[in-house]
Amino acid sequence: MSGERIVFIHGAGAFGAAAWPAQHPLARDYDALFIKRHGFDVSADPLVSDFAVDAEIVLGHLESGAHLVAHAQGAIAAMMAAVEQGSLVRSLTLVEPACLSLTAELPATHAYRELLEPLYARRAEMADVEFAVAYARMASASGEVQTGPGVMAPGALNNESAARAARRLRLQAPPWEAPLHIVPGVPTLVLTGGWEPLYEEIAGYLVGTGAVHRTTAGGHRPQDTAEGAALIREFIEAHSG
Repeated sequence: MSGERIVFIHGAGAFGAAAWPAQHPLARDYDALFIKRHGFDVSADPLVSDFAVDAEIVLGHLESGAHLVAHAQGAIAAMMAAVEQGSLVRSLTLVEPACLSLTAELPATHAYRELLEPLYARRAEMADVEFAVAYARMASASGEVQTGPGVMAPGALNNESAARAARRLRLQAPPWEAPLHIVPGVPTLVLTGGWEPLYEEIAGYLVGTGAVHRTTAGGHRPQDTAEGAALIREFIEAHSG
């Protein structure tokens, strides 16, 4: 047991420990923290998302150093924290990272933003469920959200009501607005499911800055598969000690 800290940062759906079921065994060998981003709490009302506050939450858990493992929108906070305190980040694992600010001019990112931007522009005038339904329809059409049997709805793993999950979704800022323009110079693994050009495009960009890219099954949640969980563990172990 190394005892080194791992900070897990969730995306827009499940949060806390519920977002990382296949990573719970790492707690036997590491000081594993499954944190919650700003506005994610089963007992408090959802709040408007805040990239800077999310990054501060991550920074507050680094202590003398930590490995960061982040999924989807959580990758934004992880990268922002690593840019600010790179010497305290032992390794960075980004699972299907929604770092659209970095790839704004690339084709898949541009197409995704063109599709979703009008919806986000109207969200203040929309009811929570109305926005959630429209988002699911558009994102599914783009391939960014998977639908069908066995696909969890946002908040389902936290036993959260559909109404609360819909409200939280509407309060999330679009990822292309994140102030993320610099890639931290720390050992980085990008893990994708190989199913969506948007995430493969982001992964390709990060590879160009020195990251390692691995693809496995699992769609938008490759960390839940045995192979994905093993890849995460192996990368952390390679940068421990």
